[in-house]
Amino acid sequence: MEGVTFVFDIPLTVRFRSIERRRGMVFEGPAGWAEFSPFEEYPPAVAAPWWRAAQEAAQEGFPEPVRQAVPVNITVPALPAPQAEALVRAAVSEPGNSLATAKVKVAEPGQSVAEETDRVAAVRAALGPGGRIRIDANGAWDTDEAVARIRALDKAARGLEYAEQPCAGVAGLAEVRRRVAVPIAADESIRRSGDGLAVKRLAAADIAVLKVQPLGGVRACLALAEALELPVVVSSAVETSVGLAMGVALAAALPRLDYACGLGTLPLLAGDVVAEGLLVSDAVLPVRPAIPSPALLERWAAPPPVRAAWLERRDVVARLVDKAGAL
Repeated sequence: MEGVTFVFDIPLTVRFRSIERRRGMVFEGPAGWAEFSPFEEYPPAVAAPWWRAAQEAAQEGFPEPVRQAVPVNITVPALPAPQAEALVRAAVSEPGNSLATAKVKVAEPGQSVAEETDRVAAVRAALGPGGRIRIDANGAWDTDEAVARIRALDKAARGLEYAEQPCAGVAGLAEVRRRVAVPIAADESIRRSGDGLAVKRLAAADIAVLKVQPLGGVRACLALAEALELPVVVSSAVETSVGLAMGVALAAALPRLDYACGLGTLPLLAGDVVAEGLLVSDAVLPVRPAIPSPALLERWAAPPPVRAAWLERRDVVARLVDKAGAL
């Protein structure tokens, strides 16, 4: 199957990031399998690093790992409190599972502060007093709202591990960090600002959240982590096991890994292209290749119009990357 591109179209088990389906492509190169799955609203310039990451995986492979397993958190979508609690309790109750960290999505449009605090409190009840809770607002709040919400959610959690991207801009992130006691993690402020190191210059974050595809590959992320001089959390972009393996490769290669990673997202998809997918066991993911199954590639194949659109999109992005490399 080397050289053949497979376009997948997989429903989500729960609405996430305002989407209900995950689409993208996987293909095999000399060094292994790669995924290219920028979100569909992203223009070619934003999708370009995703293509560079896919090319790295297919053509170069990954650096040697320094660990053989990666600790992960459970991701809790913006669910009603009872459903959020049930989700975490089910994970905690699995035999041998030592799950200790939950990432709770907040700042969902239309939801109230009470709904968010109830969700976080429910996760705390399910996780127990020794567990760690982090929240992710995806940059949705302004600075004053972020400060108020973080304080309320910190109380509901009986102590937050950190708050991820509470507001959009780097300057705003720095202001929030000065005004709250909860550590601040930067995600979008690193990968979307066009100047990821501004987070360091403005002392805007305590933690860096890095995602392999949006940042252009494992080696690009390793270089950025070294320059930022911050603890790193590796997170996914809601990928199949092929994409998750790219994130696991980064987490496995980091010199230090002080926090659980946000790579346990495969259950958000209703299916996978890999038969033995990268599912969490005892709160860790193994460091191993993810090789698609022909049957599953067929099962989740995109309809012809979707496939054609993705192949055209790939070609546009690839030409953009090639042109930039030639300059």
